[in-house]
Amino acid sequence: MTDELPVPGLPGVAVTLRRSARARRLSLRVGRADGRVSMSLPRRTPLSEAQAFIAAQAEWIARHVSAAPAPRVVTVGGTLPLLGGEVPVVAGPGRAARFTGEAVAVPDDARTGPRVRALLQTMARTHLVAAVDRHAEALGHRPSKLTLRDTRSRWGSCSSRGDLMFSWRLVMAPPEVLDYVAAHEVAHLAHMDHSPHFWAAVERLMPDYAPRRAWLRREGAALHAVDFGAR
Repeated sequence: MTDELPVPGLPGVAVTLRRSARARRLSLRVGRADGRVSMSLPRRTPLSEAQAFIAAQAEWIARHVSAAPAPRVVTVGGTLPLLGGEVPVVAGPGRAARFTGEAVAVPDDARTGPRVRALLQTMARTHLVAAVDRHAEALGHRPSKLTLRDTRSRWGSCSSRGDLMFSWRLVMAPPEVLDYVAAHEVAHLAHMDHSPHFWAAVERLMPDYAPRRAWLRREGAALHAVDFGAR
């Protein structure tokens, strides 16, 4: 079976096909962080129909691919978004990456990216635990547990059991943006929906949440575009 189809008029751009028994129609998706194009389609859809759909949507695909941020590979000598600023990545001693307050110091070798990622995960947990504890105390609801992941579709989530999940990439955003996501998910401990009651709880925890939410919608894709290399 053909796994990819080219996009007419877009050299180097291909659509990854994902056949699914649950798909009822053809649908395209362009990754906001990497510009990768995928198509979901029913298992029995002819390849010719998929090709025709891609051709008809070529202009839409081109517009969304061009809007995706360019990938940023973490290397010594480059910079890294961290706590809302751009910090240099410099060569440092030892085996692990560390944040000096002005730069990220890390051994310059094949594991530079993964070491920096491990540092950011540790920093993210520290900042998120503090923010969640503060908002949970104010709201009067405690989470069951807190986990970190590298999610693409959401920055945080709250399960029906009260388990909170966050993207560790939030530590690259301004601290007030991370704080907003923490408040948002803590508010779900009281309201498992996005009803007016939920947003009222968010506003009680953070009256000026709107610009923080807007920043994440505007700039969040760039955080996903940071490439830390092999795991």
